[in-house]
Amino acid sequence: MKRFFDRKHVWLIAGYFALYLLGFQLLEARGPKELHLIHTVLDDRIPFCEYFIVPYVLWFFYVAAAVAYFAFFQKSVKEYWQFMISLGIGMTLFLLVSWFWPNGHDLRPKLPEGGSVFVEMVRMLYRIDTPTNILPSIHVFNSLAVAAAVDRCRTLEGRRILRRASWVLAGLIVLSTMFLKQHSVFDVLCGITLYGAVYRLVYIRKAFWPVHTPQKRPGWARDFD
Repeated sequence: MKRFFDRKHVWLIAGYFALYLLGFQLLEARGPKELHLIHTVLDDRIPFCEYFIVPYVLWFFYVAAAVAYFAFFQKSVKEYWQFMISLGIGMTLFLLVSWFWPNGHDLRPKLPEGGSVFVEMVRMLYRIDTPTNILPSIHVFNSLAVAAAVDRCRTLEGRRILRRASWVLAGLIVLSTMFLKQHSVFDVLCGITLYGAVYRLVYIRKAFWPVHTPQKRPGWARDFD
């Protein structure tokens, strides 16, 4: 097992991504089941804001860029596995929760006809993404996973602006899920809580790792070592 984690095995990314997409498509295509609607009082107090479609869409590039960086440019094998296993745990648990506890929401507003380009982008998003299978929010979980991985990255330790910008973008993405009515506050809190647990398991518990490469930790992260 230790020898396996001594190398990155980048091919696993494509393999897992294909399985994840297959699992998600099966979730979306399965027949009618009892749907547990998720709705909180706070959801009704958050206004719809179409401008948040920008950070919401940037999420796809944000995660893809981080995966490419840690897979092909970052030399640390340990940091690669920490990031990839974090993503894998969260995305797998999302599929399992959605399969065994079908969920969705009824938060989406009626969009005005002839709206701005941002409204039209939201309309397109609503067409291709159903308001089901939302718990926990993968937009939230993966954004936090990327921000934490970038912040802890040894080779990016001197790139303070980049690391802070990464956290700002992650925060905007988290907010976008609620202001676009893509997720309930409950989904977001579950995504944050889940990542907190995964972060502690993957980054804090050293016994979890078969790879023991000493690394200098940037910023606040070193306080936990």
